[in-house]
Amino acid sequence: MRHFFTSAAIAVAVSAGAASAQNVGIATSNPGSLYHNIGTAIANVANEAGLNTTIQPATSPNQFIPLLNAGGIEFGIANLQEVNYAQEGKAWFEGNANPNLQMVATLMPLQEAIFVRADSDIMTIADLKGKRMVDGYTAQNTILPQLDAIYASAGLTRADMIPVNVPSVVAGADAFMAGEADGFIFAHGAGKVREADAAVGGLRALAIADPSDETLTRIRKHWPTGFFSVKKAGSAPGVLEDATYFTFPQVIFTNAAASDDVVYAMTKAIHDGKEGLGATFPPFKAFNPDDMHGDAGVTPYHAGALKYYAETGIK
Repeated sequence: MRHFFTSAAIAVAVSAGAASAQNVGIATSNPGSLYHNIGTAIANVANEAGLNTTIQPATSPNQFIPLLNAGGIEFGIANLQEVNYAQEGKAWFEGNANPNLQMVATLMPLQEAIFVRADSDIMTIADLKGKRMVDGYTAQNTILPQLDAIYASAGLTRADMIPVNVPSVVAGADAFMAGEADGFIFAHGAGKVREADAAVGGLRALAIADPSDETLTRIRKHWPTGFFSVKKAGSAPGVLEDATYFTFPQVIFTNAAASDDVVYAMTKAIHDGKEGLGATFPPFKAFNPDDMHGDAGVTPYHAGALKYYAETGIK
């Protein structure tokens, strides 16, 4: 795990003016990952708003969430399912609840796929049976159930594949580019997908072939916040036709001890920064600021975020 650099502690009582000068950290996954791209875009608009924000990458949210829960860093980028598991101490957080986690905002949905070479004979998720597929994810616990969910859409399990063990999604993409795996899982829009697309001469993103209620039920046994959404042909590397993909909410979150003023300032910066967010990271063009106060399940919203939503009428 990459170590976090020092991040100034946020005072319990801080004025709005002090919030503007406060140094704050945003924990993300490694460079090349979607969460690093998202965190970078948010840091840019937060800096323009005066928050002096620094990106602090780790391999995965399951590594930085305990630090954030303890107040060692102010913000983090992750998916809602993982934050809720951490909040309650479930799944890979079993016995290690993180009750201080609080929500700041729901961001644009994360659309995810298994990618293969465009010139391969793998046309569907069902065609992955017997193929070499990334597995393991010892440093990124959130990925295995996501793989399980995507495989379940085609009636498959991880046992149907030849496992290629990797620690993280970035390492999985590297294994694919090195010819060690026939496919890899990643989020649409991430820089690493563009790198892989260029490296192998084109990707194919395998779609959900049957986006029915029955398929969704199978998927949600592995990933309860999952749903389906459509991407248009050519909108991202590997999307060769209009197709449906596995999707779930992604969020920015904080801890209960974070200053109301700082969280308010971050919430406002994100809400007001749609144009700048999209300029830094184009997938943010799908972000709707009016949806920031989304259903967060078991994780409560921070008082600073709620104050901003109340003032702006965002429900």
